[in-house]
Amino acid sequence: MYKQRLFAPGPTPVPEETLLELARPMFHHRTGEYRKMLETLTGNMQYILQTHQEVYTITGSGSAAMEAAVANLVAKGETMIAVRGGKFGERWSELGHAFGANVVDLDVEWGDAITADQIANALQANPGTVAVFIQHCETSTGTACDVQAIAKAVAQTDACLVVDGITGVGALPFAMDEWGVDVTVVGSQKALMLPAGLAFIACSDKAWAKMDATTPPAYYVDLKAYRKSLAKWDNPWTPANSLVRAALASTNQIRAEGLETVWAETRRRAEATRAAARVLGLELLSSSPSDSVTALHVPEGVDGAALPKTMAEAFGTRIAGGQAHLKGKIIRFSHMGYLDAFDVLAAVAALEMALGRLGATVDYGAGVAAAQKVLAKE
Repeated sequence: MYKQRLFAPGPTPVPEETLLELARPMFHHRTGEYRKMLETLTGNMQYILQTHQEVYTITGSGSAAMEAAVANLVAKGETMIAVRGGKFGERWSELGHAFGANVVDLDVEWGDAITADQIANALQANPGTVAVFIQHCETSTGTACDVQAIAKAVAQTDACLVVDGITGVGALPFAMDEWGVDVTVVGSQKALMLPAGLAFIACSDKAWAKMDATTPPAYYVDLKAYRKSLAKWDNPWTPANSLVRAALASTNQIRAEGLETVWAETRRRAEATRAAARVLGLELLSSSPSDSVTALHVPEGVDGAALPKTMAEAFGTRIAGGQAHLKGKIIRFSHMGYLDAFDVLAAVAALEMALGRLGATVDYGAGVAAAQKVLAKE
């Protein structure tokens, strides 16, 4: 029997202190106790997003915040640009169509990052665009883009930049206000080290000016209702109050460690995994690899569907496979959240053993040694 280790890019491992908060007795949410919790959590999320704007807490997965961004910002018939470089970029496009927007799909090869020049060209070709929707990290391909450069390009227009930071914020450098990002959405189950069930969204003054002039075809995710309630440190609808209490434990831990330290440790885990992959002959999918999740091509002759299954069932290590046309062709390792150097070494060792079990020629310990050399550096 193996201890179960979680390396899927969401949900991620949750610290013991946070799990203990979830085990505490239930309490009522329309109380001063809860309002104080929400106030503190809002401040923690402002720190993590690096923004002075209010951060609204929605009970729902990250997709709830994505839906809120589209519904509140883009009126029916208005033009939005959706960057589609993976499964979750496609979700922006799908949401736009669901709310009746005129969606301009900006397609990039899965594994490539959208550039600021491509965004600028798309905006020039589509005057009247009200919003551009991108991924900070495209989870399905392990690809990160230059959000700061893209924000600078979008800021030259009347359009708002909306960033899906669900697999980026809290793991990768991100500065909402300094970079000029207009809307950021985050989910709880990634770098925030929480179970799924909370989503967060923050909006710039530019975004609010557009949203105040728009009547959203929404009720539960109407951000004006969240803004009104947060003025009293409350939620408009019944919140997942036990998750809010747990979120305080995890976000307090991030604040205590410091964002720069968290970013650096995430990068170190990613570099160690990539070093091991090179030694083992596994090529990166992405030309712009993210430090939050690494996507690797499955070696020739190895069953790509069997590899993550073998790691999970035989060695207690849960990673993710590919999605859509990459199913059975890649594997993905998360580097987010409650992990340390020895978790990485365990994952690499499990990968070596699974590859060997599936018929690959493996120099056992070579990948572990390569990862160790990265992790041993101060």
